Amino acid sequence: MSETAAKAPGVLEKSGDANRWKALVFIALAQLMVVLDATIVNIALPSAQKDLGISDGNRQWVVTAYALAFGGLLLFGGRIADLWGRKRAFVVGLTGFAAASALGGAATSGALLFGSRALQGAFGALLAPAALSLLAVMFTDAKERAKAFGIYGAIAGGGGAVGLILGGFLTEYLDWRWTFFVNIPFAVVAAAGAYFVIREPAGGRNRSPLDIPGVILSTLGLVALVYGFTRAESAGWSDALTISMFVGSAVLLVAFVLVESRMRAPLLPLRVVTERNRGGVYLSLGLAIIGMFGLFLFLTYYLQIVKGYSPVKTGFAFLPMIAGMITGSTQIGARLMTRVPARLLMGPGFLVAAVGMLLLTQLKTDTSYPALLLPAMLLLGLGMGTAFMPAMSLSAQGVQPRDAGVASAMVNTSQQVGGAIGTALLNTIASSATASYIKDHMAAAGTSRPGQQLVQVQGLVHGYTSAIWFAVGILVLAAVIALTFVNAGRPGTTMVTGSGAASDEGAEEHVAVPVIAH
Repeated sequence: MSETAAKAPGVLEKSGDANRWKALVFIALAQLMVVLDATIVNIALPSAQKDLGISDGNRQWVVTAYALAFGGLLLFGGRIADLWGRKRAFVVGLTGFAAASALGGAATSGALLFGSRALQGAFGALLAPAALSLLAVMFTDAKERAKAFGIYGAIAGGGGAVGLILGGFLTEYLDWRWTFFVNIPFAVVAAAGAYFVIREPAGGRNRSPLDIPGVILSTLGLVALVYGFTRAESAGWSDALTISMFVGSAVLLVAFVLVESRMRAPLLPLRVVTERNRGGVYLSLGLAIIGMFGLFLFLTYYLQIVKGYSPVKTGFAFLPMIAGMITGSTQIGARLMTRVPARLLMGPGFLVAAVGMLLLTQLKTDTSYPALLLPAMLLLGLGMGTAFMPAMSLSAQGVQPRDAGVASAMVNTSQQVGGAIGTALLNTIASSATASYIKDHMAAAGTSRPGQQLVQVQGLVHGYTSAIWFAVGILVLAAVIALTFVNAGRPGTTMVTGSGAASDEGAEEHVAVPVIAH
């Protein structure tokens, strides 16, 4: 950008921007706001539904409108960040997110609330890839990059549980509208700080013409995919519209790949996803998110419905997982990332999380929190925190700065699509198992009301544990993919930055280059 134009090429890459750590504070704050918003509104949904008179059939759109806009527009948002400059996209995204949040908090009807959620998703799709790619181009030293992504990964992993706590407090003691208004100070502080502090390295913009066919095909394809899984949760997998969405999504995304392979300036350069490391990161991270949604989805219901926890107490019950994620990201992942290949952090990390998830398959109606839930959450947090940090860092390494926004958008896309798939798939499995259990055991309960209620509660827990078994398998698969694809090459794979071996090729053209023998 203009403030860096006077610098000699490679200066930022060799020494690092003096303001990079200050910038990290505001980037992390923005990331926290986006992650909080994914869960904080869920806690407030019952109150908002009652206040605005939203029907049971339409209430899903409070969540779906956000997911569709966010997931569908992420690749477009990443490309805009590369075109405009990541700092500008970051500030515009924050400003728009704050305005959409104000609109949602002031909503007087369901339609206005749905619209504000779609706007939040659209601006989030601009903000999220810009934030991640800013880190990728500002932190070029391997050890500093590890620390920065450790902090970012901890926030990305733990922010959802913080949202449950904050959402519970705001809904119980203030009003559901504050779950929207709370975003405004986050966004204002982050935008102001970013405007004055962030200095984006020069030469990193991609000024190629915008790939309109790619934008249309990718957006429609991702929207159809996310909506298909969302609809499957409520209408079933055999529903005609659900099937149509999946078929349409497949056709659109195949067409997108064909178009991108022939474009001179594609929206998604296929080199970004076909490189073995990044492809492995995107796939394993998406699978891990599918598995993790089993935790948030079922434990929230289990603690509130079966154990009778309040929203605030439920949020606090997730704190051990947050502590585990922060420890895994900053103390394990960040310290070891420069010493061992990323696959040896990601693979074992996902496996540790799978062990934590395996403990949760033993849930009963009277399970003790300290005896089972506490160790399970700690293991899940440690495992995911350890794996997330190198995954986030590796996702944008080795790409040219002009592709950093799109590469970062792919990480967010894998998370958003993974979240939509996880919610629909695991909830459908749980509902089916619950219905089958109740059908098989209700006769034995007789006409006794307490007996019937007990069978229903036991059926819920049976459904949760049945789905969690699938989540265990998905996390194991994520570990296998990470160990197989990520950092695949000769032992001793290292990362070099613009100040190292890559400098001969032009430090301004490479953020960090994996030295890998293919």
